[in-house]
Amino acid sequence: MLRPRPCSGCEDRTPKKKFSEVQTERREEAQRTVLIHCPNKISEKKFLKYLLQYGPINNHFFYESFGLYAVVEFCQKESVASLQNASRTPSLGTEAAVPFRSRFFNLKLKNASDQPSEQSCVSCSSQSPPSSKKLFGLLCDAESVDDQLNILVKEFQLTVENTKLRYLTCSLIEDMAAAYFPDCAVRPFGSSVNGFGKLGCDLDMFLDLDEIGKANSHKTSGNFLMEFQVKNVPSERIATQKILSVIGECLDHFGPGCVGVQKILNARCPLVRFSHQASGFQCDLTTNNRIALKSSELLYLYGALDSRVRALVFSVRCWARAHSLTSSIPGAWITNFSLTMMVIFFLQRRSPPILPTLDYLKSIADAEDTCVIEGHSCTFVCDLNRIKPSENTEAPELLLKEFFEYFGNFAFNKNSINIRQGREQNKPEPSPLHIQNPFETSLNISKNVSQSQLQKFVDLARESAWILHQEDKDHASPSRNQPWGLAALLLPSVAKSMSHAKRKRKKPASERVKNLLESIKSSSTENSTNTSGKRTVSTQA
Repeated sequence: MLRPRPCSGCEDRTPKKKFSEVQTERREEAQRTVLIHCPNKISEKKFLKYLLQYGPINNHFFYESFGLYAVVEFCQKESVASLQNASRTPSLGTEAAVPFRSRFFNLKLKNASDQPSEQSCVSCSSQSPPSSKKLFGLLCDAESVDDQLNILVKEFQLTVENTKLRYLTCSLIEDMAAAYFPDCAVRPFGSSVNGFGKLGCDLDMFLDLDEIGKANSHKTSGNFLMEFQVKNVPSERIATQKILSVIGECLDHFGPGCVGVQKILNARCPLVRFSHQASGFQCDLTTNNRIALKSSELLYLYGALDSRVRALVFSVRCWARAHSLTSSIPGAWITNFSLTMMVIFFLQRRSPPILPTLDYLKSIADAEDTCVIEGHSCTFVCDLNRIKPSENTEAPELLLKEFFEYFGNFAFNKNSINIRQGREQNKPEPSPLHIQNPFETSLNISKNVSQSQLQKFVDLARESAWILHQEDKDHASPSRNQPWGLAALLLPSVAKSMSHAKRKRKKPASERVKNLLESIKSSSTENSTNTSGKRTVSTQA
């Protein structure tokens, strides 16, 4: 069942880009890109011919979201200005238009006869995750659990087009903020950039004002120092609230495609929440949230070090969502960030470790990697190519099973999770689940999790370990219509039926769990010798 995996260092010798390099490239692409609302039927050839009069085009794609849209990246920013100069403010008859010069356009046909007669004239890039039916079909047709994990990543990960659309959306918001704060930047963070985002996830962005006034900070001659005249407020939090209040008003009244704007200014981290209708993204805008961006960089680094990291994170997150362990609504649930920290910690605990500790990444950092934000050390090596690949060759299937076993028996009542040191530590506070914030080390990122939700996680982890172990033990050839492996773990009904079957037994729960773990450990030697990785799929109904 378990296929030996080549050393992760042998997978890809191509030098990997730094997080900052990727961010810079994407931002520059977005700045020379436009978003165009198109007629439902349009000739792609005529469309491109029309746009080429403004300059050469690097790439483009179409997608659907409340209509047909095109994302067009020009080769030069000057082409965008030329297109803007040739565009006009629409005449709306009885309504009045707010004359805002943006890079979001509406394309109309001059004559109805120009409309193509064919049913569909352009192919659209999908911006949505696969349906449950399609996903389960793909998982059930896979040859091994390893293949299932790879399929899950492939189907759910952000596409190149979706990533471009996210950076473009931030760039469009930046254009509006720049009216008030020239030289500002609106940067995406979180799942959109850390390598663990899935299609359909929210777009987190922050308004970066740190560079304002620093562009001209070079030394000047003479006896004088010139500073900007500014408005003073009592605290940085109040300044943040005032800035976001103004930006929120601007988005609400003048932002093309921005709807449902909410100013949530009294939260611990003030934000503006809105829907960007054209892209289909739910957006959260904060300001000067640099630690969050640094956390995104750390996750990007971990995910890029070894392909098994993303495979395990995607599968655990998908499993958690299928069993309602996570939710898009704030509450006592475990968050995706906490689950990702748990996966990283688990991979640090393997022998040999698959991922290095954060303290190790700090120890090999250069002077240029030094980063201190609000008094917190956020230093770690940024160049992926300087980190030695892991010698661990464990298969993803084994890691998934042992992840569930590890946390199904973790001493949450006394130990905390700490990826800085990669080892268990005594909990500094009585919260049911304690996961140390990697940078703001006095904070617990999972303080919101209740005891009942943690127990639910533990119970489901034990159930999942049992399901995977039983499949190894039985060596059954599953039907194409019968969920197995990862597909079986994603069905809540399977877990419930397993719980129901176990409740029918007369033995106490603690004794059943003990027997289960003993059986798993006793068969580990047998499993380690079974390395074919192939699964025979029955063609019978």
